[in-house]
Amino acid sequence: MKFAVFVAAVLLAASAQAQQPQMDLPRVQLAAGMHQIDAQVARTPDQRSIGLMHRKDMPSHEGMLFVFEYPGQQCFWMKNTLLPLSIAFIADDGTVVNIEEMAAQTLESHCSAKPVRYALEMNKGWFAKRGVKPGARLTGSLFQAR
Repeated sequence: MKFAVFVAAVLLAASAQAQQPQMDLPRVQLAAGMHQIDAQVARTPDQRSIGLMHRKDMPSHEGMLFVFEYPGQQCFWMKNTLLPLSIAFIADDGTVVNIEEMAAQTLESHCSAKPVRYALEMNKGWFAKRGVKPGARLTGSLFQAR
């Protein structure tokens, strides 16, 4: 009986931890023209799968940059994501390939138009409000290294 209670407590703690937003990822500074972006960097499969889930708010200058090992068609959904987001799929040189608008807590898939290694999630409408469109180029140390 004590073992069953212990297992239940461990599972409950793990479940509660899984419901917490990621706030301690490394950060990188990016720019879209004169607009500065403070982006958390999700590099590992676990970090990418959690993404911005469970966040209740996010400052307008912050976002999350997803970094993949190899270029590929990247697809995102919004399960357990409380904030509506815009996502820019980005080529190795920082060029925006396409931008998608994503509604909160949906399972609709949003994919890159061609193989990419990067995706940047910002608050919904961030790119449109700043005139950032496909073909624009983002700058930052990750893009310059390629």
